[in-house]
Parts: sequence; C-alpha cells; structure tokens
Amino acid sequence: MSSAITLLAGADGSLVRRSVLANGVRVITEFVPGVHSASIGIWVDAGSRNEQGAHMGAAHYLEHLLFKGTNARSALDISSSIEAVGGDINAFTSKEHTCYYARVLAENLPLAIDVLCDVVTDALLNAEDIEAERGVILEEIAMVDDDPSDLVHDHFATVLFGDTPLGRPILGTQETILGISRDSIVDFYRSYYQPESLVISIAGNVDHDQAVVLAERALLRAETAHFQHRGERTPTIAAESQLAQSKIDNRPTEQAHVVMGGPGLVRGDERRFTAAVLSTILGGGMSSRLFQSVRERRGLAYSVYAYSQGFRDSGIFGIYAGCLPSKLDSVLDVCHEELQSFLRDGVSDLELTRGKGQVKGSTVLGQEDTSSRMSRIGKGELYGDPLLSMPEVLGKVEAVTADDINILSSELLSNPLALSVIGPYDSIENRPGYLAVNAGV
Repeated sequence: MSSAITLLAGADGSLVRRSVLANGVRVITEFVPGVHSASIGIWVDAGSRNEQGAHMGAAHYLEHLLFKGTNARSALDISSSIEAVGGDINAFTSKEHTCYYARVLAENLPLAIDVLCDVVTDALLNAEDIEAERGVILEEIAMVDDDPSDLVHDHFATVLFGDTPLGRPILGTQETILGISRDSIVDFYRSYYQPESLVISIAGNVDHDQAVVLAERALLRAETAHFQHRGERTPTIAAESQLAQSKIDNRPTEQAHVVMGGPGLVRGDERRFTAAVLSTILGGGMSSRLFQSVRERRGLAYSVYAYSQGFRDSGIFGIYAGCLPSKLDSVLDVCHEELQSFLRDGVSDLELTRGKGQVKGSTVLGQEDTSSRMSRIGKGELYGDPLLSMPEVLGKVEAVTADDINILSSELLSNPLALSVIGPYDSIENRPGYLAVNAGV
C-alpha cells in the first residue's frame, strides 16, 4: 500500500486524502467536520460504452446482478444488512462508469465498506439469477419507453453518435437483453471489474487510515475470487459525432418532446466552467432566456432547459422542451430566435452576473451533503481530474467573461442543430420549426 497523500485541506477543517492499495485499488476519502453520516461509493471504470455489439446492456445488467448474492451473503443479506441500520444502498450505470454506493451513520461505515466490497468483487452470477433478472430489466426498458421525456435523450445520443457504443442506450434493447448470455456477462465482469479499475470514495465522518484498513480487509476475499481470472479490456472506440441529423419517433403522446443541440465539450475541458454558465443563462432556471421566452411570455411549454454533458473524448450541448404537439413549430421557432439573438447580441452584463451567481450557488449547495462530496472525489479520481478546492472552483466560475461566453456559444450553436422528437408526427422535416433549426443559427 502506498502512503496516504493529502490532496486538499479545507479552511472548514475538511480533509481529502488518497491511498493506493497493494492490489491497485484506489481509496480516496474526505473528512467532513460536523456530520454524523458517511457516504461510500465504489466506482468502476466501465460503462455502456465498453460493450461490444450484441452485448449491449451488459454493464447495466451486471449492475443488477451484483446485488443477487455473493459467497458470503444472499441478496436479502445484502439489502437487509444496510437497511437494518437505517442506511441506503443502490447503484447506477452511465456511459463511462458504474457506481455502487451506500449512505450510513458513521458508526456503521465498517459494515458498508464490507458489504459493498463484497458485492462488487465476489458476485456469484448464478444462471437462475440471470434469468430472473432478465425480466426485471425488460420491465425497466419498458418503463423508460413509456417516459418520452427520458427516452428522447437516448434518441438524441443516437442522432449525435450513431450506432456506436456512445450512441446506444445504457439499458440495451429488448432484443439484446433477450439474447445476452451468461458467458457475455461473466466476461464483462472479469474484464472490467479489476483492481486497477476500481476507486473507493468515502465522504463524511470518516478516518482515512481506518477506511484503508477496512477496505484492504474486505478485499482479501477478492484475491481468491474472479480478480485472479482477468479478461482483456477491449479498447474504447473513439467517439465521433455525425453531421446534424434528426430522429422522429412517431407515437400518440399527449406531449411532444424535443431535444436539439450538438457536440459539446470533453470532460476536463477548462472551458467547462464557461459551458456551465452558458447553459444556465440559456436554460438553467426560471430567469433563463429560454424559460422566459418559451414559457413565461408565450406559455408554449411547461418544461424547457439547456444542459451540458462531457465524456472522455466528446460531449453534448443540448436544449430540451416538452409541449403540446400543436405547439412544436412555435417552440422550435422561438428557441431558434433566442439562439440567433444570443449569437448576434452576445451576453449582457446582467445575464453574466446572474448566471455566474447561480452556478456558484448551486455548486456550493450541491456539496452540502456527503453523497455529493463522495461523488465529486470519486469521479475526479476515476477520470484523473485535478481536485480543486471549493474556492478554486468558485474562482474559475467567477473568472468567466462575456467574451468567453460569446466565443463558446458561437462554437457550439452556430451550425445546424441535430434534433430528436417524440410525438404524433410522421415527419417534421418540412415543418417551419424544423427548417428554422436546421438552417443554422
């Protein structure tokens, strides 16, 4: 084990420390003074974009299966052990990583460490559990399919990145889930759930040295489990966005759902602070340009917002709106007009001040709970991002200038926008709103 390194020491008494275990697992903790809880996450450097072809959905499928039992615990033991002490345990899969997490009282942190390490490193993956969970995942896919406000974002990723790992849905499809084999899932587990691919992050009332000892002890079982039988990681396919296209999902919905946008910034780009302020000004709250123009002044939509999402080698900058099907053209026209106006006139001093204030406030408020702090240090370690103190983050937001905003908005929004729509339309390619968006702004 490497000696612990102090990464950050906050003026409030918080302390971030990092160690690397002998097997390569990284442990990073943040002591937060004055709290009585702790949040732990085990981050795996593998997500849906690591899947190959017919294995689509394997990463998320595996996430489910790891809670079905280990050599030491049954599925009921896993959930009941944490819930019996008032804690929560769960997991999620993204395009580029998977996270297994729990939040408990600080006194129960040793239990949470032991349970999560057991879950992640010693899953049984029994054939009968795989078959039972297949139906659960098919239900989850059906649930997303019934929620067009969520599904439209999956469609938009496909529009931008095509039939590539980054453009495919995280859950997979009914066809791939029905066809995926136990061997495929076990191969994914052995290939990607390796010690050097794992980060354990803990935030709250935690002693770093004690956490390292507990993690080492919990991971001893893994040395005799599948960690000795490693498969080969398949190299990640580089993301490449397509020219602006559109995807129309014709279905009899009560609302039309639309996402428009294009490629964004890669994760770690120094301009991500500018992108955060830009998306806030355009569609980050009730005072944003799009909310005021689309909803407040015209009543065209209930929900409208802008967002930015970064991946290792690509990104998305998008605008979402949900409206009555009869109002889609008007919504697209108004959004197009607002983007034209923004690119033509630039950001105002008031908008810049308000946008930076909103980003700074939400950043600070977002770090008020241990789960958010655990996520920040865990993802930062997983991706090799420099760990900035909160004053440094706020300073970078405050340093964003009007020129920064105007230059980035021109880069992201000047070209024709890709478009994804779910609603009762055979086609929208000849409609006024579509023509406006695809004429470029």
